[in-house]
Amino acid sequence: MRSCGIVVEYNPFHNGHRYHAQQARELSGAEVIVAVMSGNFLQRGEPAIIDKWSRTQAALKNGVDLVVELPFAWAVQSADYFAKGSIKLLQALKCEALCFGTDSTAAFDYAGYGRFFIEEKSAIDQLFHELPIGWSYPEKMAEVVSQLYPKAQDFPPNHLLGLSYAKENATYNQPMEIFPLPRKDQGYHDASLVTDQFASATGIRQAVLAGGDYADFVPVETLDTLRHTHISWTDFWPYLDYQLRASSLTTLQEIYQMNEGLEHRLVEQGAKNFPEFLQAIRTKRYTQPRLQRLLTYVLLQVKTAEIKAEQEHTMLHVLGFTDQGKKYLNQIKKQVPLPIAAKIGQKEKKNHFLTYRADQIYQLIHPEEQTIGRFPLRA
Repeated sequence: MRSCGIVVEYNPFHNGHRYHAQQARELSGAEVIVAVMSGNFLQRGEPAIIDKWSRTQAALKNGVDLVVELPFAWAVQSADYFAKGSIKLLQALKCEALCFGTDSTAAFDYAGYGRFFIEEKSAIDQLFHELPIGWSYPEKMAEVVSQLYPKAQDFPPNHLLGLSYAKENATYNQPMEIFPLPRKDQGYHDASLVTDQFASATGIRQAVLAGGDYADFVPVETLDTLRHTHISWTDFWPYLDYQLRASSLTTLQEIYQMNEGLEHRLVEQGAKNFPEFLQAIRTKRYTQPRLQRLLTYVLLQVKTAEIKAEQEHTMLHVLGFTDQGKKYLNQIKKQVPLPIAAKIGQKEKKNHFLTYRADQIYQLIHPEEQTIGRFPLRA
């Protein structure tokens, strides 16, 4: 069976995501849609508004055949590491095609860019390190690509992520065929809810937290879940505040990606809530996602060695499948180079420990969350 991979977070799953799954199948000619999905904490350093099992259920009811979890050590990362882990899982699952959304306003040869990045890696690395220290990573990458690959002049968020997918995909002997899908209607950060069918996840989350009307933009599975639970950084603020107050500077220095004296900035800023705290610590150099990821590491007390260890022991945790997805998994499982876990037991928890810890912390706010011993969902 021909398979097409998609990389998703579904925060929350909405009508645009259903369209993505449908178009991935149509554009690639795939019989099976395989989704690599972040767990309960996401790439931009945020807790998922809905738990991973509920998001999996919505995906399986709306065009996805197989959902596997992107481990925390890959999921809560900058674009390049996020893409590296995602492509690693899709390659392991023998996907022949890759379809991702893009905000790019013009047709772009992602596969060509991927090949260019591999061929010119030395020049790219040299220029990157010559750029001003005070620039953020996205600013540096945008400048590098614009100078060395002028065909790529448009750098909205999903376009940059698409570039990361493309260059990681190109490192494999058998790269997946790429099918970029232009975003319909709402932009990545567009908070308005003005169209008949599509709205951004950002806009939907804001409507949920503000008590607004978002019913027209999500499938019934998402709507039912959001009516009784929705989670944000505000819920975790007391726990983060405690970690910052209770930890010594020496302890904070050991947190993953805590560098250049950031620990001093974190403990010196008093705040009454998470938005106020985030505003107080923001600088031109450190983007909001970069800081939110760091705060997630503080919340979970993540060390550098733990990130490396979980990445080295990457596995495929199956969250759910349809009959077609199960059939595909049975077809390829003997060829898959990574361990496949149908459920998390003590053995799997040992190598999946950061992801398990993230679930345990998420459970403080959402007690119904359960990972240990839970079998994949079926649809």
